[in-house]
Amino acid sequence: MKDTNDHTQARDADAALLARYAAGEVAAARILSARLAPRAYAHAYRVLGDAAEAEDVTQDAMVRLWKQAPHWDAGRAQAATWLYRVVANLCVDRLRRNRPDTLDEMDAPADPAPGIEMRLQDNARHDALQAALLRLPERQRQAVILRHIEGLANHEIAEILDAGIEAVESLTARGKKALAADLAAQRDALGYDDDTT
Repeated sequence: MKDTNDHTQARDADAALLARYAAGEVAAARILSARLAPRAYAHAYRVLGDAAEAEDVTQDAMVRLWKQAPHWDAGRAQAATWLYRVVANLCVDRLRRNRPDTLDEMDAPADPAPGIEMRLQDNARHDALQAALLRLPERQRQAVILRHIEGLANHEIAEILDAGIEAVESLTARGKKALAADLAAQRDALGYDDDTT
């Protein structure tokens, strides 16, 4: 019940900030940006795998939110969910526009920066996960990131991806299974032994 109350309070607070911004209160935009932009950026980065592209998507999505503010209907959509959907769509657009035609055009994975052994291993694990995510089909990638990394509920993901709950469950399950299969061959190289869960 506490999660539902927290969720409702966050939704109401976001809607109030949008209304204040629409009424001319610039400080409300700064507060809402501080709440939503980092989450939008994190999602865009995980989907795109490129910090500059993720920053551009985040900025574009926030500008769209500000343009929508005067017409915002708090009963129709949550600001955070609406923003995730815009980010998801912008990411898909960029992926389609930037898709390389051949493997030769794809960038080679960057080597992790030198440092202590654990940091190198953590970097390798992060890079392997990011690379595996980028190999998933776009909608599976979006569903897996939103569910297992962003921690959103299936009904929120369904709204963001404009899909049914069953489709989200299927996308998430297939994506998670594909990630596990993709990463299984790298267990030893990434420092996981058979006892690691």
